[in-house]
Amino acid sequence: MIRLSNVLILLVVGGEDTAHGTRSRLVSSPTGKLKRFWRRNSFLFYFPIFLFILQIPVHKVSAQTMELPDVLDSIQHSYPSLKMYDAEVQSLDAEAAGARNWAPPQVSAGFWMTPYNTSLWNGMKANGNMPAQGGMGSFMVGVEQMFPNKKYNDANEDYMKAMSSVTKENKKATLNNLFAAAKKNYYEWVIIEKKLSILDESEKLLHFMITNAETRYKNGLGKISAYYKAKASLGNIQSMRVELENEISQKRIALNTLMNRDKLKDFSVDTNYVTKDYSSMVFDSTLFYNNRSDIKAIDKNIELAYLKQDIEKQSMKPQFGVQYSHMFRYGNAPMMFDLMGTVKIPMNWSTRTNKANIESLNFKTQSLEEQKAAMANEYSGMAYQIQQDITAKKKQVQLFENNIIPALQKNYESTQLGYQQNTEELFELYDAWETLNKTQLDYINQLQQLLSMQVELEKLLEIK
Repeated sequence: MIRLSNVLILLVVGGEDTAHGTRSRLVSSPTGKLKRFWRRNSFLFYFPIFLFILQIPVHKVSAQTMELPDVLDSIQHSYPSLKMYDAEVQSLDAEAAGARNWAPPQVSAGFWMTPYNTSLWNGMKANGNMPAQGGMGSFMVGVEQMFPNKKYNDANEDYMKAMSSVTKENKKATLNNLFAAAKKNYYEWVIIEKKLSILDESEKLLHFMITNAETRYKNGLGKISAYYKAKASLGNIQSMRVELENEISQKRIALNTLMNRDKLKDFSVDTNYVTKDYSSMVFDSTLFYNNRSDIKAIDKNIELAYLKQDIEKQSMKPQFGVQYSHMFRYGNAPMMFDLMGTVKIPMNWSTRTNKANIESLNFKTQSLEEQKAAMANEYSGMAYQIQQDITAKKKQVQLFENNIIPALQKNYESTQLGYQQNTEELFELYDAWETLNKTQLDYINQLQQLLSMQVELEKLLEIK
């Protein structure tokens, strides 16, 4: 919290200076004594106001610091394509609600066994020796209903309920890719912040060299040969700072995009990081079968193929139904009805399509099984390669941390001490700094490679 005390003190001092500056004129006027009294004691009026203003805080807005888990959680809840998968799952589940379905009833109506001669419809009355005859023909109304095959409905329901499982696994695979992209951008931002810290320290050291060299040169105590190299290096550092700050802006935009929010929203990252140990892991096929969502999606497609086969098999079973008809007879003839059971009997010529589909699904499952095995084999090889790269890179990083950088730091400190005691030249101090600075940046680059390898391995293993 910043207060306005410094500004107000300047105002009071300015007021006092003005009062003293006009003192001679006030004394010479008729009312000079009164005005002089007011000038000298006006602070009694303004002082309470100043005290009130001093209590008004000015808050400095600081950027929000987001840790990596917070970024990943935000992506999981906000990224648009993930919501698309959720809507698709709901759509498939809603479709599965109608899996157990009956065939619609068939209703028929029309003339039945009716002669073309309409005079025969009303029949004939008794005439002499001719007995009376009823009317011929009738108007028929009929309805037919096929009963569903329970096993067919069971198979169809299982298939439709399982359709959304593939989409769910595809969503997890997409989320894994998004997490990997977020971690990559986040860790690169962390590395950039560490590079900026190195540049800050280097800039201070170069300012020391330049200022000290200028002083010594003016006093005739030193050469200026390395002075301009230090000035050029200071400019290079400033140029590098501009580039790194632009990269931070790019990383911020990328992460805001992944979190589906204002692309220019300001926030900072936590510069702490953890290098995990995966050196003892065994990357067999079972690990990837259990962890990888894209392989699980293939498993779900295999299950769907088997369920589809079951539907085709149940389609070749007989299907039963019932048919009822009612006849309205003409010419006062008695009404009649018809009640029959029906059955659809699958024959060889009517089940060719079903048999072909079953055979096709057999080959499809074989193809999916081979695809799954190929993916697991590829992932296993990639994981072992990254594991070896991580092991080697960790050894390099440890060498930088434990041997190289401490030795160069001591070399620079001893050279700086010698320069201060006039036993070393400026160019020697500059060379010591330049070597240390390049090595520190090289170490940061090695660290970035290590973190990138860790992200890639976690992507393969689908670890959040």
